Amino acid sequence: MDFIEGLIDRTKRLRDEVDAIKITYDGFIYNPLDYAWAMHEAYLRRYVRQSACVLFLGMNPGPFGMMQTGVPFGEVNAVRDYLKLDLPVGKPQKEHPGRPVLGMRIKRSEGSGKRLWGLISQKWPRPDDFFKDHCIFNYCPLGFLDAGKTAKNFTPDHLPKEEREKLEEVCDSYLKDVIDMINPKALIGIGKYAQAKLEAVNTEERIVSSIIHPSPGNPQANVDWNGKTTEKMRELGLWN
Repeated sequence: MDFIEGLIDRTKRLRDEVDAIKITYDGFIYNPLDYAWAMHEAYLRRYVRQSACVLFLGMNPGPFGMMQTGVPFGEVNAVRDYLKLDLPVGKPQKEHPGRPVLGMRIKRSEGSGKRLWGLISQKWPRPDDFFKDHCIFNYCPLGFLDAGKTAKNFTPDHLPKEEREKLEEVCDSYLKDVIDMINPKALIGIGKYAQAKLEAVNTEERIVSSIIHPSPGNPQANVDWNGKTTEKMRELGLWN
C-alpha cells in the first residue's frame, strides 16, 4: 500500500475509533471526519506528502473552521480560494441550533484559520510550494459545543478524566502513526497544548517546539502574530 492510501486508511480508523468512544459530555459533539469526509480526504490526498519536513499540529476543530469545512484550521475563504477545495459537506447527527454546519456556504470567518492560512499564503502563494515541506494536522478530530445558547467551544482537555484518557489514547496512536509515516524532522505545536502532545509521542531526535496559537482570543496573538511566528520558525532553522 502506498503512502497516501495508508494515510487514508489510518484516518478512517481514527474516525471510527473516536466514534466508538462513549462520551457523556452534556453538549454537542461534531466529528467532521464523518459528515465532511469528502473534504478531509481531498485535503489529505492533495496536500499531505511524505516529503514534509515540518509537521504542524493544532488541537481540535473550531466551530467556524474544520467543523464546517473538514480541513484543519479550515477558514472557508482560505479553503476555497487558496487550497481550491470545495466539495459537499453533510450534517452531524446532532446539531446545535446555534451552530449549524453550513459547509462551504458559511459566511463567518474562522479567526485562527484566517491568520494561519493568511501567513502561509503570503509566504507561499502556491500551496503546493508550502506543502512540499510542511503538513498540518489536528490532534483530535472532534469538536465540542456547549449545550447553552452561546454554543461555547469546549476543548477535549476539559472532559472527565476517564473519557479524556480514552480519547487521548486513540489520538496519540494516530498522531504517532502519522509521524512515523511522514518522518518529519520538526514537530511544531500550534499552541502549547499541541506541543505537549507532540512531545508525548515523539521517540526520535527531532525539533519539537511551538508557535503562538493564532486565536483572536489569545492576547499574544493579537500583536504581530505573523512577525512573531516567522521569527520563531527562523530561530528554529526551519524558515529562511
